[in-house]
Amino acid sequence: MTPFGERVRELREVQSMAQKDMAAALGVSPAYLSALEHGKRGRPGSGLVMQICALFDLIWDEAEDLKRLADLSHPRVVVDTAGLSPKATELANLLSENIGEMDEDTIDWVLAEIRTRKLPPKGPAY
Repeated sequence: MTPFGERVRELREVQSMAQKDMAAALGVSPAYLSALEHGKRGRPGSGLVMQICALFDLIWDEAEDLKRLADLSHPRVVVDTAGLSPKATELANLLSENIGEMDEDTIDWVLAEIRTRKLPPKGPAY
């Protein structure tokens, strides 16, 4: 499951909305919505993200958070370290090799370390 898929499922469940009803409201198939929630589809387009925000009447901060999660939710990530330092390449490879065995505490720790560095945001703008 991706961060975006997890959040969409939470929003849907809070509203007690069936997946098929949400799919119909968005004009997508239930299979597509299921695949999106389970991280079996790539990140959604900005139009679909905006439709979901409207469907759940998300306020500004919640909508921005959902857009951010969509940007971070590609289930198959490719990291291009060409032109970066050897340490950057080592980091990318170590993460790739070990992420499947990391427990949630370790993942939380790595995320917190990266986030506290105040890295500038990257990704498409909506």
